[in-house]
Amino acid sequence: MKILVINCGSSSLKYQLIDMENESVLAKGLCERIGINGSMLTHKAPGKDNYVVEKDMPTHKEAIELVMAALTDAKYGVIKSTDEITAVGHRVLHGGNTYTESIVVNPDVKKVIRECFDLGPLHNPANLMGIEACEAAMPGKPNVAVFDTSFGMGMEEKAYLYAIPYEYYEKYKVRRYGFHGTSHMFVSREAIKFGNLKKDAKVIVCHLGNGASVSASIGGKCVDTSMGLAPLEGIIMGTRSGDVDPTILQFICNHEKIDVNQMLNILNKKSGILGMSGVSSDFRDVGKAAAEGNKRAQVGLDAYDYRIAKYIGAYTAAMNGVDAICFTAGVGENDKDCRKRICAYLGYLGVKIDDERNNIRGEERVISTDDSKVKVMLIPTNEELAIARETLALTTK
Repeated sequence: MKILVINCGSSSLKYQLIDMENESVLAKGLCERIGINGSMLTHKAPGKDNYVVEKDMPTHKEAIELVMAALTDAKYGVIKSTDEITAVGHRVLHGGNTYTESIVVNPDVKKVIRECFDLGPLHNPANLMGIEACEAAMPGKPNVAVFDTSFGMGMEEKAYLYAIPYEYYEKYKVRRYGFHGTSHMFVSREAIKFGNLKKDAKVIVCHLGNGASVSASIGGKCVDTSMGLAPLEGIIMGTRSGDVDPTILQFICNHEKIDVNQMLNILNKKSGILGMSGVSSDFRDVGKAAAEGNKRAQVGLDAYDYRIAKYIGAYTAAMNGVDAICFTAGVGENDKDCRKRICAYLGYLGVKIDDERNNIRGEERVISTDDSKVKVMLIPTNEELAIARETLALTTK
């Protein structure tokens, strides 16, 4: 059985075709600059030359058509026809308060995705376009929506409600949703399997990249997660501020004579490690600057590690213990020094890092010592595989 995984952005489309018999990637690719001059598809399949197509893609419909053509191409393709595709799984950012898990797409699902445009203005419209493009290209083929917010929907009210008038939750569903949910779901479950942990293990996942979040789960079910109504809340990120005193918004708006929309743009795109360091949002650049004596860069990295350690401590308290701490995503998987600095705060938990085991990039591994009281792991995230597994489960019952 072959599952096609689609991840649509506002002007891009990523895809993977996965053979679920052995969970191998048959092909993957990227459509860039959809709706913009210079559109291009790059298609890759193991054992074959890369296939690049430069052709206008006014909408996601044309992009999907090019993807299907690439997958079935006589020279570069990996299937004879789209009949070989069992189903299509779509990453959808926001399911609002309606969907707590993945679901086969029907008119009601599309209606809810549309109703959540204001909660996910950059992603939900593109996600819906991708679904409708696949419906047009492969009529009758099941499409599955895998919501990035589903994992966070497992939280209890005490974790997801904000301490604001309850009417805003009732009227507008203002609550903490959490994001990177597909990654947190995959890594927390994989940690239990790979780490040979008990089924109801208490796991903290640190998804650390340009966007970053921390989650706590018991037996793979979310207890808490650091992002909120939007991906701005939580730990410091590449360009996002993470947690700030809300009064800061009013204070700066008044002094700089800007409105709240401009202020939110600053918090989303000009803050975080970029804003603190003044160097870059790329942690490699900031690390290099810090090593060369740039104090602001060093303080930015110190603050980043400190905030993550605080969240780990808070989530350990929330679960009344922790069995495993996992690092994933771009920084988490590749920056051994970052992992070690964060874990240096966790001596009170009995965490001990093995420097030799930690000297690794992007490979599944236990990086703590044998006598560490908490197992620390590097678990590469695989959101596409998680989406494919969800899609297979829902379409082969």
